Order: sequence, then C-alpha cells, then structure tokens
Amino acid sequence: MSSPVVGTHHLVRLILRRDRIRLPLWILGTTTLVAGSAQSVLALYDTPEKRAGYAATVEASGAGKLMNGIPYDVDRTAGIVAYETTSTATVLVALMVVFLVVRHTRAEEESGRAELLRATVTGRHAATAAAVLVAAVASVLVGMLDALALGGLGLPWAGSFAHGISLTGIGLVFTALAAAVAQVTASARLALGISGAVLGFAFLVRGVGAVGDSVLARLSPFGWTQELRPFGEVAWVWLAPLLLAAVAGLALTAYLTVHRDAGAGLIQPRPGNSHASASLGTPVGLALRLQRGLWIGWATGLVITAALFGSLGKEVRSLLADNPEMADLIAVGEGDVLEGFFAYSALLLVAVATAFSVSAVLRLRAEEEAGRAELVLSTALPRTRWLVGSLAVTLVATIVNVTLIGVAMATAHGVVGDDWGSFGSIAGAAVELLPATLVVLGAAVLLLGWLPRWAGLAWAVFAFALIEAYLGDLLRFPDWLSALSPFSHVPQSPVEAFTSAPGIVALAVAFVAIGVGAVGVRLRDIG
Repeated sequence: MSSPVVGTHHLVRLILRRDRIRLPLWILGTTTLVAGSAQSVLALYDTPEKRAGYAATVEASGAGKLMNGIPYDVDRTAGIVAYETTSTATVLVALMVVFLVVRHTRAEEESGRAELLRATVTGRHAATAAAVLVAAVASVLVGMLDALALGGLGLPWAGSFAHGISLTGIGLVFTALAAAVAQVTASARLALGISGAVLGFAFLVRGVGAVGDSVLARLSPFGWTQELRPFGEVAWVWLAPLLLAAVAGLALTAYLTVHRDAGAGLIQPRPGNSHASASLGTPVGLALRLQRGLWIGWATGLVITAALFGSLGKEVRSLLADNPEMADLIAVGEGDVLEGFFAYSALLLVAVATAFSVSAVLRLRAEEEAGRAELVLSTALPRTRWLVGSLAVTLVATIVNVTLIGVAMATAHGVVGDDWGSFGSIAGAAVELLPATLVVLGAAVLLLGWLPRWAGLAWAVFAFALIEAYLGDLLRFPDWLSALSPFSHVPQSPVEAFTSAPGIVALAVAFVAIGVGAVGVRLRDIG
C-alpha cells in the first residue's frame, strides 16, 4: 500500500517552479518593509526625550492600540521598532501563506489539474502536504531574514531572532488555517474569503482587547506574537499557543482530507437559479458578478483602515511635538505636519488600494487559464467587448475605492478631531492620486495583452510603487528609479499645490497602456 504523501517532493518542486517570482516577492517585500520601518524608527527616535514623548502618546492612543496592539517596551528604540512593524509584518506573512496554500490546494482541485496529478503516483495528502511544506519554509525564511535585517541594523540579536520567530509562528498558524479551510469549501474564492475573514476577525479581537487592556488581546494569534515581547523580557511561553494552534490545524486538515471526495469540499455549494438574470448575459453584468466579492472585501477593508488613519490626526501634533526630524519628514517640505500626515496617509492607502485593480485585471487571466473565457467567447461575444466590460467594472470600482479612502479618512478626522474644515482637502488628497493608480492598472492590462504568461509581473509593478510610496524618502532611491513610480509624479495634496498637468499626463499614459493591451488581447490566442 502506497504512502498517502508519496510524490510530495515532486509537487514541492512544481510549486517552487510556478511561484519562482511570486514567492520571493512576498518574502523580500515583507523583509524590506520591516527593515525600512526599523531604519526610520532608529533615525527618528534617537534621544530619550523623543522616546518618552512617543511612549506617552501611544499609551494614550485608542486608535493606535486598535491598529498595533498593546504598546510594550515603547520607552526604548527596539520596543518602538517592534510596535511599529509587528502588526504589518504579521498580516503580510499571514496573507502570503493563505494565498499560497489555497492556490495550490483548493484552486488546483477546482481547475481539474489536481485530478490529473492524482492519476499519477501521488498520495491523497501529497498536494496538501506540499503546499503546507512550502508555506512553512517560506514562513521560516521570512523569520530568518527579519531577524538578520533587524540585527544588522544594530538591534539586539536575541530580540531580533525572537521577533523573527514570532513572524514564523504566525505564518505556521495561518498555513494550518488555510489548509483546513481548503478541505471544507468547494471553491478557492470561498476558501480565501473565509480565511481572510478569520484573519480580519483575529486582528480585530487583538485590537479591541488592546484598547480595553482586556483578555481579548491574548485570545488572538496576533496578540500571542505581541505577548512574546521580543525586545523586552522575552516570554517564550507564548510560542506554545502558536505551535499548538498550528499542530491542531494540521491535524484537523489531515482528518478532513480523508472524509471528503477529491475535488469536492465538505460543504457543497447550493444549487443556483434555474435561469440566469438578464444582467449576466452582458459583459458588464458578468464582470460585476465575478468581481463583486473582491470589490466588497477591499472596499470594506480600505474604509476601516482609512478611518483609523483619520482618527489618528488629533494625536499627530502631540506625537511630533518633541521630534522635529519626524515632523520634517512627514510635513513634505514646508507644509504643516498635520497636512503632511494626511498627504502621506492618502499616498500609502491609495498605493495599497492599487492591489485591488491589479487583482481584478489578472482575474481575466485566471478565467483564461481555467477555460471559462474560451466558453464565453465561443458565443457571439467579441473578445474586445469581453475585455472592455471587465475593465469598465474595474475602473469604476477603483474610482469608488479611492474616493472612499478620502471620505472615510476625512470623516473620521472630522468626528474625532472636531475639524470639519479640512474635509475637502483630506478627501481630495486621495482622489488626486487616482491617475497614478490607473497607470499601474494600465501596466497590468498591457502585460495581459502582450505577455499573458508573465502577467503576474504586474504585482512587481505594484510592489515597487508601494515601496516607493511607503519608504522611498527613507531608502533614498536615485531620482531615475523613483521616477519609475507613477505616484512620484502626482502632487501630494494638501501640502503641495494641485496642478492638473501631471494627472492629465498620467491618465493619458494609463489609457494608452490600456488601449495597447486591448489590442494585444484582440490579436493573441486566448488561453
């Protein structure tokens, strides 16, 4: 009798071959963000007075606790580094492994490729074992690189390795979660939705518990990583719940795998209507149906995050009162620090929102690879109308998302800071960045049209634009390199005067790229 994991090493090689670009981008991108943030903290909080001012502000900040958790050891530079980087890093690691595991388990079964592999000499658990193994190794690599980056910046090596281990731990927990959810659902989209919902709920539980300093903060995996306190008195005992949760999740995965049919989930999808609605007979209606879940999820997350940033506006001046270097950095030249904060926040959030646009465009490629696009185009529908219908929905959704960022941030600042006079300028700071977002979208369409096998490189374009927006000034990119990001060409309102010329040029570049990409889709073979 053959082993249920026979063939696992072959599938590991296949995963590494398919993710040879995507996975290194996740690992190196996460490490770069942590290292850049740490370098910024080291430069900005280099005196006891600055650290004391920071500690007093964050310990009294409900919004800060909601986003970053309980502020441990923030009276020392290393503690500030941990507080400023851990939440972002853990969320990125969790997303990395969730996407990886679902893509190589449930998505493979849904597409039918897993059935072809099962026809060879591969065991029942081989696909899941391979995905879990790669995700676990990726989590370990992130942790190691994180530790080396922080230690290399001069932080204590023991604390740096503890911080890296906490990232590895959160990666293992969400690897197990994604693997278990993939056994329950019948579609990759639902598996991602459930995993994302659990991730968001765990993050929210940690945040709510931190605001009230209650036990809730210690009921979440994100809270466990923070309780480790890498740059304080390290509490290694908090590794236990991380490891136990990972082991329990993997055990549940193994149990569920043998209690379901290959290609199916334990929860079967309900039958659809016997007749489709009239809207599904149109390219726009079909695209809206395919993108609505993604759109709703992104819009909800962006509104919540933008509102949190807006609620921090009231505390910005007190946070920067004793830190002129940070004030100069945020003020963007000679502008007011509060205006600079909202300009930077808008830039960061809109750059993040660009991920939705890229994902929506690349969904067309996924439809091709799954064979569904060929079925749709076998009707009287021209491929140009198919593409334009999808892009129309993506463009509208992108505009709405960017507008919601500005409105949510301005509204939260108005409510918390009692400053409604700045509503227009804060909301406008996000909307004026829309042309840059469309340039990235255009690059994705261009790749889809002419280099479909390399369409995933659109994520590299997005990653560079995000890093340049988030850490460009700190990393001091050469001017020619910064100029490659579309966000470097549009003014950062409200601290920089609005001029229409850069936005018009960016829009022209975006629509030319979209048009050229559409020509490519029209001329090349589909699939």
